[in-house]
Amino acid sequence: MDESFELPEDIEEKNEKAKLIAEQFERVRKEVAKLIVGQDSIIERLLIALLSDGHVLLEGLPGLGKTMMISTLARVIGCNFKRVQFTPDLLPADIIGTKVYNQKTLSFETKIGPIFTNILLADEINRAPPKTQAALLEGMQERQVTISGDTLRLPEPFFVLATQNPIELEGTYPLPEAQVDRFLLKVMVSYPSREEEIAIMDRIAANYNPELEKILESKEIVCFQRFVKDVYMDEKIKKYIADIIFASRRPEEFELKDLKPLVEYGASPRASISLALASKAKAVLEGRGYVIPDDVKALAFDVLRHRLILSYEAEAEEIKVDDVISRIIEAIEPP
Repeated sequence: MDESFELPEDIEEKNEKAKLIAEQFERVRKEVAKLIVGQDSIIERLLIALLSDGHVLLEGLPGLGKTMMISTLARVIGCNFKRVQFTPDLLPADIIGTKVYNQKTLSFETKIGPIFTNILLADEINRAPPKTQAALLEGMQERQVTISGDTLRLPEPFFVLATQNPIELEGTYPLPEAQVDRFLLKVMVSYPSREEEIAIMDRIAANYNPELEKILESKEIVCFQRFVKDVYMDEKIKKYIADIIFASRRPEEFELKDLKPLVEYGASPRASISLALASKAKAVLEGRGYVIPDDVKALAFDVLRHRLILSYEAEAEEIKVDDVISRIIEAIEPP
């Protein structure tokens, strides 16, 4: 770390705790790799979001193994897992639950929905109508749901992985910007390499079914999440994050005048919080009890790509949001 940073007195203690957690999660990665080929970066992002107590919006084409990836991860970290296929006729009650009348007891009973789990895969979230999307997103934000007047807490940890198909847009309901903002990260899933494709065929087409060891318990995840918030972040790092966010709102103040007509709306304050938390989680995964600028730079794209709204001019010029983020990162001098 840069000598200009002032480290707290308990930094060695934080480093030791971070190293222990990093060792545990390295075991998790290796265990997941027994079944999942490649996708190391995606798995790292999932672990970062899990440690940050946030959620992930995953965008990728069908058949890239998203369901298998998250179900395998859930088995290895000792968490309950449920999957919901979002469709146009899906109702809020299908997500959170409802009251049903019991003829034997002559009373109404609460039947909880699939949202009451540790890890929920919301497959093709943009295929469900806005009312159903809102029911899920409310639970994501508040960590509780209300069923006919009864407020019920969701289990801990609670992690939502929502997927979107970027090519089939007919019959979909795009998530409003205010709701997309509730996802900690937006991660893009790409095709595997040729070598990875062959390895996938060898495993899936050959009845490959390895024994997966459970590395963690759900209670341990909650303890790790609490520690992440205690990871040290220097004031200069905080200023660096703030500069990145403000450059998305007022690019002209950071010698990025050409970006002003391209960005309709910059990132919200939730982006600052998300980037800070995700950077702390990445530091922990690397065995550090403190954040460095490279942690911030590594996660800036995942945190910002769903929070910047580009103008019609940018769309007309076929400028992508990642191009804008790249310019901002290049322009802001790290501490």
